Amino acid sequence: MILKSFGLMILIASLSVVAGFAQTAKDDIKGAGQDIKEAGKATGSAAKKTGKATKKTVKKGVNKTAEKTAEGANKVEQKTR
Repeated sequence: MILKSFGLMILIASLSVVAGFAQTAKDDIKGAGQDIKEAGKATGSAAKKTGKATKKTVKKGVNKTAEKTAEGANKVEQKTR
């Protein structure tokens, strides 16, 4: 008798757990929409960081080139004196 009642309790508990995890199609679509939104935000953030890093690197290169150009112009000026 105890075994029957214990088995019945386990069956009822497992059915309530399964019912708690069940989702409707509407819930699935909402979840997919949220996932897409989060992915878009992450992509935008990554693109922003990449753009900033590229800008910094290009700026360094331009400044080094300008510095070397100025050095070359000074050397030419000294030679023409």
